[in-house]
This record gives sequence, structure tokens and C-alpha cells, in this order.
Amino acid sequence: MNHLSRLVLGLLALLLPSAAISSETAHEYIDLTDHITGYLALLVFVVAYGLVILEEQLHLRKSKPVLLAAGIIWVMIALTYQAHGFDEAAEVALRHDFLEFAELFFFLLVAMTYINAMIERGVFDALRDWLVMKRFSYRALFWLTGILAFFISPVADNLTTALIMCTVVLAVGSDKPRFVALSCINIVVAANAGGAFSPFGDITTLMVWQKGVIDFAVFFKLFVPSAVNFVVPAALMHFFIPSDRPAAVADDERVAIKHGGMIIVVLFLLTIMTAVSFHNFLHLPPAIGMLTGLGYLKIFGFYLRRKHRQETARFDQTPGEELHGNPFDVFSHIAEAEWDTLFFFYGVIMAVGGLGFIGYLGLASEFIYGELGATTANILVGVMSAIVDNIPVMFAVLTMNPEMPELQWLLVTLTAGVGGSLLSIGSAAGVALMGQARGSYTFFSHLKWTPAIALGYAASIWCHLWLNG
Repeated sequence: MNHLSRLVLGLLALLLPSAAISSETAHEYIDLTDHITGYLALLVFVVAYGLVILEEQLHLRKSKPVLLAAGIIWVMIALTYQAHGFDEAAEVALRHDFLEFAELFFFLLVAMTYINAMIERGVFDALRDWLVMKRFSYRALFWLTGILAFFISPVADNLTTALIMCTVVLAVGSDKPRFVALSCINIVVAANAGGAFSPFGDITTLMVWQKGVIDFAVFFKLFVPSAVNFVVPAALMHFFIPSDRPAAVADDERVAIKHGGMIIVVLFLLTIMTAVSFHNFLHLPPAIGMLTGLGYLKIFGFYLRRKHRQETARFDQTPGEELHGNPFDVFSHIAEAEWDTLFFFYGVIMAVGGLGFIGYLGLASEFIYGELGATTANILVGVMSAIVDNIPVMFAVLTMNPEMPELQWLLVTLTAGVGGSLLSIGSAAGVALMGQARGSYTFFSHLKWTPAIALGYAASIWCHLWLNG
């Protein structure tokens, strides 16, 4: 296997901080890297991920091919091990991988439920309307939407944050395509950068935190490098933004936050504090703290439903008045979670877990971190995350578990988080905004500014190595 193929394999290798451990637990391990099973597993994975990359063209949800690929890969592994007389080795490895996924799944599910509840209560719509009504200049809006994206994404996901800020840009700049394009680029960069310094800001940082590689407080050492990553390209784009003000917007359709909306925001912050406390002080998985926090929301939801019933009864007795809105339902918000993303996450973990158990990640780790060195390898991780996806790339690193100091683990956390900004297809935020601002924000409009974004990428790496090294 040549160097290039091992490099690509290692960076694509996704997420299985468990394969190596599970193989030790089973006490039976067969190197299948030169076996027909290994070659077929690689082929299945490459085909599945090719379909993921072509999601927009094929209109095929990205979770479908990886779910199927994961099943096929593990079936082949199990049959091969059984043929060698090791009936339980594959089962032990798979169970360990599944536990890794389950913890992340429930953490993300609770976070998505809270975000959906805040959307239903009108919290983000109210923020959008406030920005629109203030009639800031185009340049002021460019910076405000970027700064808000940078500070909201650490607690909300970068996709939701980007969509909210893009709504503001489209509301005031529909007749300014350049403003829309540059603002969308700025929002994508800011949202990705903001997520890089928080354990909750991105799935990759969450994986690193839950794995115990970096403590909670240590993540905030990346705040300044992340800010540099956002500010450098934004400062260059600033001079190409119109300096005038958008036309006034009617305020007759302004959205008000529904009853309980701000309390749900407080409960979400309390839930995050609970998860952090469970992990840092009780040494319990953060997912347990998040599920406890879901209990806060469910109890408050019970209160909101009772209040809605009381108001319904009161309005029924008042002729000529009408009650607007539906009762609060926690389960409806759980149902509105990004299930395609969650199942894609599962498929990737299991598929790459299989590749790791076969032995390919060991080969890739030996070349990437052994021959290239940690700094070069971690910078390449960020570049690869713009082409593939930062989730599988980060899981590959966690699976390889190279011997690195804290400085290098922070570096790979930073690059995997912000590297996706180099291309519009490099992050969920970029892909979503290409659809939302269709015609104004495109792959090529983003590509024009890739050199500026790359400058910010390089500056953030230098800043991190200088400050934290």
C-alpha cells in the first residue's frame, strides 16, 4: 500500500476510538489488511462515501449508504473470524463501538431537542427580527451576523446558527447579491470557528471531550486562535461590503417569543452545566447529565401544557376571541431532531470501526503520525476535513490514538473544526447555506475567498502554537 493511499485511508478512517481496545478485549485478532475481506471492506466504504459526497446531486440521504456499508463490513468481518474459529471476537468489538455511539447519540439528541424547542418558542426568530428592525448598515450587519454566529455556535450547533444568521442576511440584502455571498461566507467561517473552542460547539470537539483526551476547561485555550480564524478573512472581506444601509422593513410581522422561551434557554444552559459537572466531578458520562437535563425540559413542558389547557378553557368561554398556537410537546421536538445526521453518525462509526478492527487504521497511523510528524499530520487533518467531513476524520485520529502532547491534541481539535471552512462543501453550515441562499452563495463564490480563509487557517495555527506552545 503506497504512502498516498495510506494517507487518504488514515484521514478518511472515521471514528472508532474503540476498535483497538475491543481487539485487545477479545484476545483474538487477525490482520485482514491483505485479505480479501479487507479489500472488499475498503471498496464498500469508498463506494458508500462516494454516494455521501454526491448527496446533493443524487438526492439520496447520506445516512442510507453508510448504514448499509456498516452492516456489510461487519458481516464480512464476523464470517471471516468465524471461519478461523473466533466466534465472539467481532461481537465484542462491535459492542464496544456501539457503546461509543450510544453516548454521543443521546448527548446530541438532547441538544437537538433543546434547540428545536427554542425554535418553536420563537427565540431565534425574535433575534432575527431585532437585527432586521434595527436597520444596521450592510457592513455592520456583516460583522454582527458573523460575531453572533461565532458566539452562538459554541452552545448551539453550527448548522442551526448559520441558518438563523443567513435568514437575517437574506431579509435585508435580497437586492445585494455580493453582500449575501460575502456574508454567507463570513457566517460559515464564524460558525465553524466558534464551535472549535467549545466542547459543545461541534461533534468533533464533543468526541474529543467525551473521550477524555482534553479536559473541559482546556478547550478554551483555543478561543483566541478560533477568533483569529474568523477575524482574518472577515477583515479582508469587509472592504468589499457596501457601506450604505438597507431599506426599512415593516415591523407588522415581528415575532414575539412565546411564553417560556427564555426559561428554556436558561434550562439549556443549566443542562450543559449538569453535563459538565457529571463529567468533571462525578466521572459520569456527559450524556447522563444531558439526559438529566432533558428531564428539566420535560417537567417544564408539563407546566406549559397545563397552562395552555387553562388558557384554552378561558378562551372557550370568551366569545369572539381566538387562542393561537399549539400546546408545547417535548416529544414533537425529539421527533424533529436531525435523524439523518444521527444515523449517518452511526453508520460512520460502525463502518470505520470495522476498518480499524481489520487493521487499516494502524497502518495509516504509522505513516501519518510516524513519518510525517504530529504538526504536519494535524494540519493535513484540517485540509482533509474540507474535502471529506470532519466527523470521520476526527474519529480516525481518535481511533489511531497517537502519542501526542496536549498542544497537538488542541491543534487537531482546532484544525478539524475550522478546516471545513476552506470549501463551501466542507461543513454542514456551508452546504445548508448554498441551498438557503441559492444563486447568491455558491461553491465558486466561496472558492474565490478560499485564499483569504486559508490565510485565517494558517494564522490560527500559528497563533495556537505561539500562545499555547
